[in-house]
Amino acid sequence: MQFVNIVTLLTLAVVLHSPCLFAGDSKTSCPTCRTIVDNFVKGLDKTAKKNFGGGNTAWEERALSKYETSEIRLVEILENLCDSSSFECNHMVEEHEEQFENWWFKKKDTYPDLLKWFCIDNIEVCCPRGTFGPDCNACVGGSERPCHNNGDCDGDGTRRGDGKCRCNKGYKGDFCLECDDGYFNKERNDTFSLCTECHESCQTCSGPTNKDCNECKSGWVQDDEKSCNDIDECANETSPCKENQYCHNKEGSFSCKACDAACTSCTGEGPEKCTGCSSGYTEEDGKCTDINECSLPDKSCLRVNEDCVNSKGSFKCVCSQGFEDKDGACIQTEETEENMEDEDSSETVSPDNVHEDL
Repeated sequence: MQFVNIVTLLTLAVVLHSPCLFAGDSKTSCPTCRTIVDNFVKGLDKTAKKNFGGGNTAWEERALSKYETSEIRLVEILENLCDSSSFECNHMVEEHEEQFENWWFKKKDTYPDLLKWFCIDNIEVCCPRGTFGPDCNACVGGSERPCHNNGDCDGDGTRRGDGKCRCNKGYKGDFCLECDDGYFNKERNDTFSLCTECHESCQTCSGPTNKDCNECKSGWVQDDEKSCNDIDECANETSPCKENQYCHNKEGSFSCKACDAACTSCTGEGPEKCTGCSSGYTEEDGKCTDINECSLPDKSCLRVNEDCVNSKGSFKCVCSQGFEDKDGACIQTEETEENMEDEDSSETVSPDNVHEDL
């Protein structure tokens, strides 16, 4: 058992200290390295003229000159390159601390671009922009204009990827020079392509208007002049919607909307568009109007001590004030001692509250 534990610990140590896990083989190695360099540059700005009042005294100038290239300043910058929770960042800084010191004291003037010197040329986890893969090969379209500026090169700027293009919206093809469906070439040559969106009615097109469609989208139809026009689905004899809905046309499509509560069927919004009235409503002046059941000659509420309360499309029967529903009848509410005391106190007038005109 002890032998197994030793082997496990040794294996873990090898895994944790294996450069391949934190260098070129990691998908995040290049982004991590770029973050480190960005934070290093921020650290340079933050520590510039630190702890000096700007009095321009000879002493300050001599001290500042020493601090600018000092190990103290380098340590301050290195300590703030990574968040404490970022394992890969802290590991990369710790693993290559000597290279930072080498650049700081010996290479900074000759190689001022830390990203190129550190991430690309030394630890080799990144590539220059416009290149990809282990050998930093140029992306499709060239390193200056990857994917002809119409897409993203897979692995761009890293030691990973295959260099293939992921085209932007509106573009397609291996080189991102062709226009996708719904777009047309406004400008085009062997190395440049500008794709512009077609008119909303076109599936494919050769220009910007509805007269330039090669094919109409669903919901549109081509007329005798070869223009794509909206199909009004709501104009059909048979509505595409359910009985309690009305059809609302829109460009290239339609929607079904619920009729007003007063309608069983309708042609549009509101009770005046009903073609049939719901129960509890009646047609008046071409509009479905609520029936006030409480005002009808025949009483709707038949129990003694019961009131009728009207509501839209309906009504309800409730016991009158001072009565309550018990076993299907409206019975007078029983007065308790507490209720009687409240009534007595409300009727008693305090002498203090009596006002007499003098």
